[in-house]
Amino acid sequence: MDAVFGIPVLGFVLQFLAYLIDAIFTTNLPAQTLQLATPIALGALCGVMNERSGIVNIGIEGMMLTSAFVGFMAAVVVSDAMPGAESGIFGFTPALAVGLLAAIGAGMLVSLLHAWLSITVRADQIISGTVINIIALGLTGYLNRLIKPSGSAGTLDQLNPPAQLLDLPVVGWIVRMFLTSGPITTSVIFLVIILQVMLFRSRWGLRTRAVGEHPRAADTVGIDVVRVRYRNVVIGGIFAGLAGAWLTLEFNASFQNGMTANRGFIALAAVIFGRWTPIGAFGGALLFMVWEALGIAIRSNPPPGDLGVFLSGIQASYPSIYNNFFGSLPYLLTLIVLAGVVGRSIPPAAIGRPYVKEGAS
Repeated sequence: MDAVFGIPVLGFVLQFLAYLIDAIFTTNLPAQTLQLATPIALGALCGVMNERSGIVNIGIEGMMLTSAFVGFMAAVVVSDAMPGAESGIFGFTPALAVGLLAAIGAGMLVSLLHAWLSITVRADQIISGTVINIIALGLTGYLNRLIKPSGSAGTLDQLNPPAQLLDLPVVGWIVRMFLTSGPITTSVIFLVIILQVMLFRSRWGLRTRAVGEHPRAADTVGIDVVRVRYRNVVIGGIFAGLAGAWLTLEFNASFQNGMTANRGFIALAAVIFGRWTPIGAFGGALLFMVWEALGIAIRSNPPPGDLGVFLSGIQASYPSIYNNFFGSLPYLLTLIVLAGVVGRSIPPAAIGRPYVKEGAS
């Protein structure tokens, strides 16, 4: 094996693959990947809900940012009013529970604004989403400086399953991936499966796909196109709200201006990569963020052999480049996906087209 690893270039590739496989089964790499992918996956589910019904939504970034700010502020207010409140499962306190509900409500309200502009006003859906992003970035930044919140409501805790489960052969890493995270992260896989089944195995899903593909034909068989689109866009706001809540109530205990860091746009790339299916979008989110998680793992535990020596040398000589390389990979992959997959992925036929009922002005 050492002889194979010593082959120039190929040896480095084989060492990297061996390190990756070992990291999956012996480290927190899967759990770290899922945690980092959670806001991307939730934003992608929001995109699937919108675009499957024919509404383009590039305002996911703004919805997530608004939800993060509102959820954090609501949690801080309640925490100040009820100091020392006892926590329950996952570390839920009254403040965190209110913050989570406020974040979801904020996501739904901003989604309702997007639905009104896109469906009722029939504004350009790209412009509507862009306006939401701009307003969210400016307004949350201004209010954050104006209010200057002090203190924190804390963060949601992770489950602590028995060590016997984590050490199970073959499946232990899967248990560690899904049961050593906070409630929002843990809920993602269930939300993905439920939405996948509902979208392709229920009457609601059939109507949603019909409205996104052939709204006029759907209208002729009695489906209310406007109602279906409104409902889907607003429900999609729940996922954007959960993504925002993850940022300030589970991953961080504070709000920073622009803290979504373009995750909403990566979520859109995941939607396209996953061909507008929940499971595909979830897979895209994991693919994008595994590299950032891998960078964290390598910095804390470099691989053995020549590859580890090589990476350690780069880290010592060019620390800024080394530290930013893996963090930039999700954005690079987003560009590659948009450049190489957009032309091959077929979106819903009526996406982005305002619907006007026959006989309506």
